[in-house]
Amino acid sequence: MKHAPIALLGLTIAAFTFTAGPAGASEELAKKSGCVACHAPDKKVVGPSWHDIAAKYKGDAKAADTLAAKVKAGGKGVWGQVAMPPQAQVKDPDLKAILGWVLSR
Repeated sequence: MKHAPIALLGLTIAAFTFTAGPAGASEELAKKSGCVACHAPDKKVVGPSWHDIAAKYKGDAKAADTLAAKVKAGGKGVWGQVAMPPQAQVKDPDLKAILGWVLSR
């Protein structure tokens, strides 16, 4: 029984790391990459909300790849006539994490 508190602490840390940790890290990447200048979790700013993006692409197995290409190249017409400028400076691993987080909302 001496090891029970240590085991519980380890499980708590693991649970936090695999739930809140990655989401928080992805949100921080979105902020660092400038995504929050035009997007918000639950409301349209200049571009659509992350919730709206997730809903639109729900069930689309190719959504992450499609959106990654759009983020890198920029575009317009899917969400209206306001163009999204290319975001080629976002590193591929960061973009993958951000999009995974957005699509999981």
